[in-house]
Parts: sequence; C-alpha cells; structure tokens
Amino acid sequence: MRTSYQYRLKPTKKQAEIIDNTLDMLRCQYNYQLGQRLEWYEMNRCPIDRCSLIVCHIPELKDKPNRFSQQATLTQLKKDRPWYKSIHSQVLQEVPKKVEIAFDRWLKGDSNGSRCGKPRFKGKGQYKTFTYPQFKKEHLNNDKITLSKIGVVKVIIHRQVPDGFDIKTVSITKKAGGYYVTLSLEDKTVPTIKPDFDVNNIVGIDVGLIDFIVTSDDDRIAAPKFLRKAERKLKSAQRRVSRRKKGSNRRKKAIKKLGIQHKKVADTRKDFHFKTANNLLKKYDVVAVEKLNIKGLAKTRLAKSVNDAGWGQFLSILTVKAENAGLKVIAVNPNGTSLECSSCSTKVKKPLSQRIHNCPNCKVSLCRDLNASLNIKNRGTHDLKAQKMSSMRSL
Repeated sequence: MRTSYQYRLKPTKKQAEIIDNTLDMLRCQYNYQLGQRLEWYEMNRCPIDRCSLIVCHIPELKDKPNRFSQQATLTQLKKDRPWYKSIHSQVLQEVPKKVEIAFDRWLKGDSNGSRCGKPRFKGKGQYKTFTYPQFKKEHLNNDKITLSKIGVVKVIIHRQVPDGFDIKTVSITKKAGGYYVTLSLEDKTVPTIKPDFDVNNIVGIDVGLIDFIVTSDDDRIAAPKFLRKAERKLKSAQRRVSRRKKGSNRRKKAIKKLGIQHKKVADTRKDFHFKTANNLLKKYDVVAVEKLNIKGLAKTRLAKSVNDAGWGQFLSILTVKAENAGLKVIAVNPNGTSLECSSCSTKVKKPLSQRIHNCPNCKVSLCRDLNASLNIKNRGTHDLKAQKMSSMRSL
C-alpha cells in the first residue's frame, strides 16, 4: 500500500532563503536540459539522414539526450558552477528525471496513451517542488525534520505516521501559503483487497453540475460551487494586482494575496472531495463511475462550471482511497447513460434541459440523473462479472 502525508513546514528566514535559491537553481537546470532535448528534436525530427544529390550535405544526427546522459553532466556542472554544490546530489539528479517524464508524455503519451502538450520553459517562481528520493525515518523526529543541505526544520505534525510504514521519498513544495513537506509512505504488509469485500454491495454515481453526485440509491449532494462563491473576492484581489506597478513590492504582495485566495478555494474543494469519497467508501464496497472525457468537457461553454466541480480530482481521489481501503472503483462506458431507460433499456431521446426521464415503453418516470446512475450501476455490475469470469478462465 502506498500513500502520502503532507505537513506544513516552519523554516527560519535563512532556511526559507536556501529553499528559494535551491528551487531557482533547479529551475535553471530544468530549462537548460529541456532546451537540449528540444534542440535534439528539432535537428533530428526528419527520419531521412542522407540525400541522393552529391552536392547536398546533411549534418550527422546527434545522440538523443536521456536521463542518464544528462545526469552524467552534473559532475562537470558543479565544477563550472560551484554554487550548485549547495544542492544535495540526489535532488539535482531528479531534475533530468522530471525533464524525461515531461518530454516522453509529449512524444509518446502516458500509460493510457493520452499525450500532453509540448513542455514549456519555467519562468521565475514556476518551479515549486524538489524531491529527496531517499530518506531515513529517524530524520523525522517529533516536530523536527532533517533535510540535507538545508538543516533541521520545524514541521507541524498534525497526524502521526502509521506504524509499519516506510518513508520512501520526501518532497518540499512552495505554495502561496508557505512551505510544505510531502512524505511518500509504503507498507507492503497491508492487503490489497479487503477480507470481507462484497461484490454485490455496489453503487452507481452520476456526476453533474446541479447535483455534484446522484447515487443509484437516490442520495444527492448539491454542487458546492466554491469558485462561483469566491468570485467577488478573487475579482477584487485580481484588480488590486492589475493596479500595482510591475516589479514593485506592492505588486508582489498583491500577487501573494491573490495566490492565497486561489489556494483557499482549491483546498476547500479538495477537502469536500475527500469527505465525499470517504462517505461513499464507508457505505459501499464497489463504486461504479462514468469514464468521462473531462478534458474535452472543459473546452465547452460549461468549462468554468466543469472546472469548478473538479470531477477529475474527485474521481482520482475516490480511486486512490478505494485502493488503499481494499475496495474497488470501476469505470464504465458513459455513452447513452442518460438516454437509456434503466428499467427496460429503451433509448429515450431528450434535450439536456429536460430533467425528468419519461419512458414511453414501460411508463416509468424518474429523475434524469437517477436514471443515469442506475444505468451506471447496471453496467458496473455487468463489467465486474465479466472481469471475474475472465480471471477464473485465466486460472
């Protein structure tokens, strides 16, 4: 089992300055190594390496930079720029790894095959996290954590690390509200499936903009609309930034206040998602959800409301929490869940403004979202049985 705990750091003024300098130096190194890869791509993107004309000259192809070749240059970097010696060697070695992940997601895509946009150079203040890939548990003692090249930093431990968990990595992050440390924890003894796991204890949920979720048991949670409620404060903070002179200290303070307002909205939304996921998993062993194209929905005229709801973050949290609890989240095909009748499977076409499902075949009448959640539950049950049959055949 793998999980993460995040705590707030209370560094001294000198330690905060060291963290800021470290982040800025890592940003410069990230941009330099990303530039190497983009230069290689521009020079070698054409597969043709020779020409039939004698007079035509094509330069030799350069070797592709990779994580290990770029890590090998860090020794010379410290000789040419001695100030990089103030950064822990393993922290510096994580930069080529980040560059490789960003570059490969652009060209090859992730494990699901979805590709990201072209990686960009990071401006000042945009590189916000660095990682220690190895960490000894004894370096976290009560309310103090020992970070190499930074020192002993005060940390607010609002919950203890569970017994049996090993600290795999430690990440330091700078946010609008201060500095945070994230511990990646692992315990291999925790079972992946709950002992009393009940396949029949399943629920289907339909996410929406009016009701955040509607379950197949007709439980509803209204959409909280955190961004909409905070728009007046955000607008005021943004106007204050616009009025300040660029490069002035007053503008920097205004930007920081704006960032704190945005962080408050994001934190409140995330807390709501965690609590909603926790309540679902306390009640059910299997949760069936739609496999939505949220990126596509975020490009429609409902983009602001979709981003405010944060369906992607909620489904991600729900999936991770279910795996950690030994439960299951199953994603089903979303096509036609709102049109298909949950009682007789007849497709009933209706506009988005029509919120009641009236079936002309079986005469059933119920809420459109409830009908969709029942269809999601039925599809989830079917997919679960199919997975069980295929696993039995493989045995």
